[in-house]
Amino acid sequence: MRTIDDLDVAGRRVLVRADLNVPLQSGSITDDGRIRASLPTIEALRTRGAKVIVCAHLGRPKGEVKPEFSLAPVAERLGELLGADVTAARDVVGDSARAAVDGLADGGVALLENLRFEPGETSKDDAERGAFADRLAALADLYVGDGFGAVHRRHASVYDVPERLPHAAGGLIAAEVEVLKRLTEDVERPYAVALGGSKVSDKLGVIDNLLGKADRILIGGGMVFTFLKAQGHEVGKSLLEEDQLDTVREYLRRAGEAGVEFVLPVDIVAATAFAADAEHDVVAADAIPSDRLGLDIGPESGKLFAARLADARTVFWNGPMGVFEMEPYSHGTRAVAQALLDSGAFTVVGGGDSAAAVRRLGFDETAFSHISTGGGASLEYLEGKTLPGLQALED
Repeated sequence: MRTIDDLDVAGRRVLVRADLNVPLQSGSITDDGRIRASLPTIEALRTRGAKVIVCAHLGRPKGEVKPEFSLAPVAERLGELLGADVTAARDVVGDSARAAVDGLADGGVALLENLRFEPGETSKDDAERGAFADRLAALADLYVGDGFGAVHRRHASVYDVPERLPHAAGGLIAAEVEVLKRLTEDVERPYAVALGGSKVSDKLGVIDNLLGKADRILIGGGMVFTFLKAQGHEVGKSLLEEDQLDTVREYLRRAGEAGVEFVLPVDIVAATAFAADAEHDVVAADAIPSDRLGLDIGPESGKLFAARLADARTVFWNGPMGVFEMEPYSHGTRAVAQALLDSGAFTVVGGGDSAAAVRRLGFDETAFSHISTGGGASLEYLEGKTLPGLQALED
């Protein structure tokens, strides 16, 4: 896989596929972590005299122009972080985009409008997707793939455009791949994996693959209640995927045969409602009242998880342990984050909500070995799947 160091970019138009899919609230960015992660590649290209054309998606507008998904706030924040003007195009491949690109001086930066305003970006029809890729590629001389959070998607800007232009991987993708290889090849052991988030179904593939690779798998978050139910415990009104119970039972059986330790919570913070001000208590994990729902792992579980992470040499964490956005249910996630730092292990925070939790809870991001920008992409890599965006950059 070539990198930007292998490209002669001076005076040339370079299309950078970045991941700028940041959370917005009332038009304001609430977490700019993905923008910051994109800066090194953009700055490196600017410094070498490239005309940088950044493209990215935001949310799921489903091929329609929806103002609430505009990248205009992202362009403004990107300019602030770069300390330079960023021209914000009002469309993706139309007159405004062409004018923005034509107006670029060497070292200049333009940001195209949300890629997903164009139905061709995400189309499953090869011809429709290809036609859009032709128009996007026509804006540039070179392509740099740097949006790791989208490399598991067979989308035009990720998969088809690099077929049409000389291409290379940006610094972010190169770093992500290097880290993921450390989680799959010659892993330093003990290797512990902490999984959370809301649904078991989101993590089925990675659990299946890790049963043959990890030494310990710690389960928290909303997905834990399907595990507890599979063991015959009452879970009250907690999140539950009934259709995954047999699958979970099979995982527990296979883990026992393979010598992989499954670590489940011993206590749960159970509330009367999904609200920060709801009445809540710590209860045993096997004694959740029928009229309550679990919203976090309990304090003893936090200690247990920390103890099972303490001697690890490699840790991958994906998914919060509870509803960390609400302070009463943030303590389990905080305990796991702190345990990663205390372990001294090679620690990878697997993107998405986990990365947001690290920032929201006030941890120093640089204290972790790596914080991924792509939760879904990281999981699919660990599942052993071929990622279209990486495949397109390899030739």
